[in-house]
Amino acid sequence: MHSRPATAALLREHGLAPRRDLGQNFVTDPNTVRRIARLASVGPGDHVIEVGAGLGSLTLALAETGADVTALEVDRGVVAVLRSVVAEAGVINVRIVEGDAMASDWTELTADAERWALVANLPYNIATPLVADLLDDVPAIERMLVMVQREVGERWCAPPGSDPYGAISVKIAYWSIARLVGSVPASVFLPRPNVESVLVAIERRPSPAVDVPPRPLFELVRAAFAQRRKMLRRSLAGIVDPSAFAAAGVDASRRPEELDVHEWAALTRAHLAATAP
Repeated sequence: MHSRPATAALLREHGLAPRRDLGQNFVTDPNTVRRIARLASVGPGDHVIEVGAGLGSLTLALAETGADVTALEVDRGVVAVLRSVVAEAGVINVRIVEGDAMASDWTELTADAERWALVANLPYNIATPLVADLLDDVPAIERMLVMVQREVGERWCAPPGSDPYGAISVKIAYWSIARLVGSVPASVFLPRPNVESVLVAIERRPSPAVDVPPRPLFELVRAAFAQRRKMLRRSLAGIVDPSAFAAAGVDASRRPEELDVHEWAALTRAHLAATAP
């Protein structure tokens, strides 16, 4: 686990600098990474994937718990440093994989075990699409503890009717239970970001929150939130038959951010029934 001076020294030694295009902000506080590992509640027998392992500070904290860690890192230059850091620490329960989380074969990555946790300081530019894809397509990942930009974390956990509530809020509520479990000051990062960060815990539900297929539900949700300030009768005009609103018990004059996942499910059922051959 690296302090700020140690992180800066590692980068200088290897001729590296944080890459803005990859959203690299390295955590430079050992207490912070140990806190993340503790909140993740992982230990011996657990399998953990860390996305954006960077210089290995969180990697070492996770390894310290006794969990088996797969550290995924896309930056080839940083991967070389990560390998040396892990080797010098004498850690044997870390597997390092060079690859892009958004383009990786997650079936292959998770082939070693049935149940996984994802623990990561997620780059801001991939946080939402990655979490959405993993919830949709990688059921082996049963829980996540991730550090993200505060605005992003609040959107994920937002309740209906709140300003941050959006399409991703509905998707996360469909698949899981998400909650904010802590904040992280900008001062622990190198370089220091201009945003605050939060820790979000996501626990996959044993089954979706509602008994409706995800694809038609999310299609309606995305279409409605594309015009979130409009009433549903307008944002879904030409998509949802007006009779479906009444059948679902949903007032068509409401706006997308007012509906919870159960109401979206009711509207989806009514829409499918109205369009059935």
